[in-house]
Formats: sequence, C-alpha cells, structure tokens
Amino acid sequence: MSLNAPGAAGRRRQHEQARAQPAPGPLTTKPPEQIRVDQSLPEERLDVFLRRRLPGVSRAALQRLLAGGAIRVDGRIVKPTHHPRAGETVSVRWPENRPAEAQSEDIPLDILYEDDALLVLNKAAGMVVHPAAGHREHTLVNALLHHCGGRLSGVGGVARPGLVHRLDKDTTGCLVAAKNDFVHQHLSAQFAGREVEKVYQAIVCGRMTRETGLIEAAIGRHPTQRKRMTVAAASGREASSSYRVLERWRDATWVEVRLHTGRTHQVRVHLWHLGFPVAGDLVYGRRANARLKEASGYCAPRQLLHARRLGLVHPGTGKRLVFEAPLPADFAAAVEAFRRGK
Repeated sequence: MSLNAPGAAGRRRQHEQARAQPAPGPLTTKPPEQIRVDQSLPEERLDVFLRRRLPGVSRAALQRLLAGGAIRVDGRIVKPTHHPRAGETVSVRWPENRPAEAQSEDIPLDILYEDDALLVLNKAAGMVVHPAAGHREHTLVNALLHHCGGRLSGVGGVARPGLVHRLDKDTTGCLVAAKNDFVHQHLSAQFAGREVEKVYQAIVCGRMTRETGLIEAAIGRHPTQRKRMTVAAASGREASSSYRVLERWRDATWVEVRLHTGRTHQVRVHLWHLGFPVAGDLVYGRRANARLKEASGYCAPRQLLHARRLGLVHPGTGKRLVFEAPLPADFAAAVEAFRRGK
C-alpha cells in the first residue's frame, strides 16, 4: 500500500483529524476567491485539486478550511474526497489574520535580513521551530511572535504563524518567515516549484572517496518507525540531492549538499543511504557515529547539519536574494578538531 495513498480507514482518520482542528481564523468579509473547474476529474480529490491550484497552501490547511465550511462547491459544503466536476465553482473564503495561540517570548534571534514582508534568520541549534507536544514554549514561533509583534502570516494555522518551511531542532542555518499571507503563499509556491536555492553543509561519518555525486532516491515514511523517514522506491516521493566534498579527513568528511526537492529529513536520509550519515545524527547513524567516536575520539554534540545558503525571489520586489549563514561555533570547532587529527 502506498504511504501517500492511505486505505479507507486511514482516509477516515485523516478527515476526522482535519475536522477536529479549527480553521486558521475567523473568515474575512472580503468576497471569496473563485476557482472554476474546467474538466471533470473523477479520479482526483478536491483537496488534491486545490493543492495544485493553490501551491502556497498546505493540504492540511485546505482540509481544515473544508471542514469549517470556508471552502464550498457551488455553495455546498463538501468533503475533501469530493471529485471536481466540469462547470463547478469552488469558492475559498480566506481566514482573517488573528493573534496566534502561541505566546510571544523575548528570545534572541540572529536576523540575517528583515523588511515589511519577510525575515530570514540564522536558526540556532537546539531550537524547536514550532509548538508541538512536549514543546509548547521556547520555540522559534514564540520568538517570532515577540519580534514581529504578532504580525505574521496565518496560512500555516495558529500553531505555525509565519512559517514557510522548517528545520530540524538540531539543524542550524537559514530559515525564512512570512509576515503576511500574500508573501507566505508566494514563497510557498517557490518552494513547491523548486525555485528556491537550498544548500546545506554537513560533517559526515567516514571518508568519502568521490568528489561529487547525485543522489536520486525516493523518500517515504518508515513503515514501522513513524518518526523516521527512509528510502522507499515503491511508496516514497521523488527526492534528489547533489553533493560535493569540501574537505576530507581520515575518519570524516565535510560535504556540501544542494537540494533539488524538499522532502522531510532529505539531507540526513540521503547521506545515510549513501553510507555516510551525518555526524551526531543518532536517528539515522547511531552505529556509524559509535565507530567514528571509537576511531577518532570525537563525539559530535548534535547532528552537524547547517543550512548554509538560501536563495529566493522577494515576493514584493521581484529581486532575487541570496542569504548565507555563517557556520556555528560547534560546527567550526569540529572542523578544526578533524583537521588536527587528519
């Protein structure tokens, strides 16, 4: 069974979960956006159809809007499983921005760029991006709410205001946040269209012999360990990364990875699949990290993965912007430690 096409029971659970969550906010008084269905799509769900037509909005957000009656077909409330028919008109009434439920906290941020539309920051290691079970406070969202005075996009819902994309807790580097819904949708469309430049740097376990390479391996949810991703040729989604070696040592390698797609844990899974998991990554490389510690004496304080560069088009000006985040101190210290050990 495809992980991207759950069975009937799974679909019912997804719909019930979507219905259990409120729409992102009270509905605006502005006229709804109208989308005309040009041809019948008997094999396609309405939420999938809308995801293609509105690439800046997540499928989960669309399901919440459908459950709350903010999206209607010819004036009728329908389920996400409704099949679009030629001649139908889908109306989307967008929610008003509202104060996020997460509380603002005065947490220092390393801002690389900021204007009235967006901000780009250098995320610190150990910072969870958005509130979730076990992490209700001290997240990046809490910090953004304080810094921006609550002026953040609401497309991601009340738990993720402003967030266009995410980084893992222990991953550092470039991350962009949107201050209004137009900017959010524009940036999300760039991510979905693979127009955003995303370059990471990592220290990996083992000595890589090839200078460059391309990794094309589909990624999907692990069949039994649901918090993990894995290479899944049959059920995964297309994933592509290219890499080049920056520096190699006896027991480890400093590598740069360019993402051509944007799957969950993509860099970590692809490097693990290649046989060179990220140093400090105990989810995808526990054994390799144990061998690295035994061979070199070095124990990484966290997964040494850094979002080094982010390139995008500014939604307001149309100018292409490129941002770079300097290496964090622990990453730079690891480089020096491996250089001394050669």
